[in-house]
Amino acid sequence: MAKIDLVRNLGVVAHIDAGKTTVSERFLFHAGKIHKVGEVHDGETEMDWMEQERERGITITAAATTFEWKKHEIHLIDTPGHVDFTIEVERSLRVLDGAVVVFCGVAGVQPQSETVWHQADKFRVPRLAFVNKIDRVGADFAAVVADIRAQLGANAVPIQLPIGSEDAFAGCIDLVAMTALMYTGDVTDAPEVIPIPADLVASAASARDQMIEALADVDDTVAAKYLDGGDFSPAELAAALRKATIAVKIIPVLCGTALRNKGIHPLLDAVIAYLPSPVDVPAVQGVDPRTLKDGGDGEKITRAPKNTDPFAALAFKIAMDEGRKVVFLRVFSGTIEAGAEILNVRTGKKEKIARLFRVHANKRERLDKAVAGEIVAAAGLKDATTGDTVCDPKAPILLERIDTYEPVISQAIEADTAAAKERLDFALVKMTEEDPTFRVKDDPETGQTIISGMGELHLEVMVDRMKREYGALARAGKPQVVYRETILGEGAGHAVFERDMKEQQIYGEASATVRSRARGSGMEFKRAIPAAAALLLPENIVTAAMQGLRDAASSGPDGYPLEDVEVTLTAIGLREGANGEIGARAAAAEACRRAVAAANPSRLEPIMAVEVVVDDEYLGAVIGDLNRRRGNVLDVAQRGAKRVVQAHVALRHMFGYSTDLRSATAGGGTFAMTAHAYDTLQA
Repeated sequence: MAKIDLVRNLGVVAHIDAGKTTVSERFLFHAGKIHKVGEVHDGETEMDWMEQERERGITITAAATTFEWKKHEIHLIDTPGHVDFTIEVERSLRVLDGAVVVFCGVAGVQPQSETVWHQADKFRVPRLAFVNKIDRVGADFAAVVADIRAQLGANAVPIQLPIGSEDAFAGCIDLVAMTALMYTGDVTDAPEVIPIPADLVASAASARDQMIEALADVDDTVAAKYLDGGDFSPAELAAALRKATIAVKIIPVLCGTALRNKGIHPLLDAVIAYLPSPVDVPAVQGVDPRTLKDGGDGEKITRAPKNTDPFAALAFKIAMDEGRKVVFLRVFSGTIEAGAEILNVRTGKKEKIARLFRVHANKRERLDKAVAGEIVAAAGLKDATTGDTVCDPKAPILLERIDTYEPVISQAIEADTAAAKERLDFALVKMTEEDPTFRVKDDPETGQTIISGMGELHLEVMVDRMKREYGALARAGKPQVVYRETILGEGAGHAVFERDMKEQQIYGEASATVRSRARGSGMEFKRAIPAAAALLLPENIVTAAMQGLRDAASSGPDGYPLEDVEVTLTAIGLREGANGEIGARAAAAEACRRAVAAANPSRLEPIMAVEVVVDDEYLGAVIGDLNRRRGNVLDVAQRGAKRVVQAHVALRHMFGYSTDLRSATAGGGTFAMTAHAYDTLQA
């Protein structure tokens, strides 16, 4: 077990197909963790271990592993690049101390690169940029660095320069040590360190000067020495780079080609040199759950990354191992042993950790205990789910939860027999525990089971997994769009609810108004009961009526959730001797429904931001097809030899697009699609 300052918790993130998994595989090989290099295109990688990943050549689930490099213990998570699995990136970045962001040397910043970059910004994760595929035709290191600066607003600073480009890429210049590293391309060979070739000395000196200038802008000590004309030793520069990287003031940029085994050694060295250990990042903040009783923000407390502090960890991922639940934990403070009792703060219940594991993709190694700074897997936690805080019962802390995403697509799924239905239900329960973006509900009108997710590929993979992992043979219907509803005007509603039950009479009367809000601004619930009347109403009655408004907003006239509506409770009426709490809630819900019906209700549909990358000759066909799909083409740009089309298109017009694009572009077109907004349904 390494000392905590020799630990690195690292994620590899990028756009799909930029080379994340290949970089991860090379890390493992060079560290001696695996003895054969597996390739994504052969379906033989360690980190893409699911059958669905190997067949499709993509990463679907974030895979964790641990390896050693130069006496440092590195906990690595290889994350997916496809937008349908973006929750995997989000929850990984929440618990990591640093990240390597991989960019394609030809395509530069791509749509999902932007998404993962902003996710890393959200959690202030220090990162290194690795420009991969420098050996490809059209690769341009300087252009990608400029792209990172322009599109991501990042202070990207090269700490290497490539030697040669495309087929002639042979090595790089280390601008910190001012040496050249030459690569043979053989996976077993370490880079050869030689003096900088004479014809590159001037450009290396200029690039080093620019690196020092960038450091001087964010570090006063470097600035003072630089202005005095002083020279910097490699150790001084490395220390300044480390400090600026950890403070997220600088993004060091390296280059290489992972598939050809060039640039991985220096990247691993940079991970150790510049990315933080758990003690270099601020102590994790949370609140004392015992102070949340009055509904306030709670008293803020921190946990330092020390073994002597009370145990606190975040459950960031749930996985099923042959039907048994395994919870991935990031230990922020303290230690925990197998068999120990912990508190799940969300449920308020104690649970026992039966076993602890160190994880290597789908293989496990038993551990007796886990310490601060580690990422481990635990078995035995029955109630834990993504985002839960588990901690020492004597010193409770509630850490910030992990955001989730709302599904945009759904489809019906049904089994043929009662036995198959039982197996399907079991599989669905297990899979919703694993994936917070995968939802299941029963349609009361048709009796069908409806599954919802982040995209066609997401649902396709889920149905495939049900069959293979759980033997649940089920028929899936056509994918359907998940709509929302809104109103285009204003409306008022009044309702009376009256029931005679055996033991008691229930009565309530309520009035409500609704009006539309700006698109994307969400729901707002207000009360505007005249002051004189409000004084006579018990608080529990008003609370019940407000809950009634929320109940009604969860389902509009067509059965979809309401969006962008302001709902105001304007009056409540009671009758002496009757149960007013139930009555007020039911009357307020009905008043809201009537107000919505009078306010010109309208359906909203998900609009997707689509980016298509094609060769020039197919540009007209692609734009014509997007227009036929009633898309709004926003921009057509040049990226290297390719054309990039940006458009907004309603999701319902995008089903089957990947197949259509392949046939229209002779298999050469690629596209990325992300949820942009909800907007009024067009005929």
